[in-house]
Amino acid sequence: MAEHRTMQRGALLDAARSLLSEGGTEALTFPALAERTGLARSSVYEYFRSRAAVVEELCAVDFPVWAAEVEAAMAVAGTPEEKIEAYVRRQLALAGDRRHRAVVAISASELDAGAREKIRAAHGGLIALVVETLGHLGHRQPRLAAMLLQGVVDAAVRRTELGAAESPEEITEAAVAMALRGVRGG
Repeated sequence: MAEHRTMQRGALLDAARSLLSEGGTEALTFPALAERTGLARSSVYEYFRSRAAVVEELCAVDFPVWAAEVEAAMAVAGTPEEKIEAYVRRQLALAGDRRHRAVVAISASELDAGAREKIRAAHGGLIALVVETLGHLGHRQPRLAAMLLQGVVDAAVRRTELGAAESPEEITEAAVAMALRGVRGG
């Protein structure tokens, strides 16, 4: 029975990822989850009390995967500058990958305070990956620099999501160039 519940919960999270990827948080409704999974709407409520609860669980499951991928890309980079470049490039590559689009949709969404706090904590974990590198580059306020660097990444993700005039590659190159010029600022 417990295994069956775990499978259904996994199916609901997969359906939530698809809905978020396709239509953002507005598309993430309990009727849509029920339809995608073949469960009764009342059954969806047995697993999650609200849309925010679905999003909170996705944060708990998906953000660490995202951060681990970014961390792995940084680990194989040599110099601090190469680590910064890997931090930017890997996030933009992940944002363009359909499997990770739910993370992007979650980050951009308007949610209740609890879900927002979970997202902030997840982003904090991501930012922590680059704080030490910025310290090695001589930044007096590496945490502030890391948050601003993440702002460049987030803006590039949004620009790509909008289907801007520039190609995703052009946006990535511009973000990398801006990040590298900025982090050398001291």
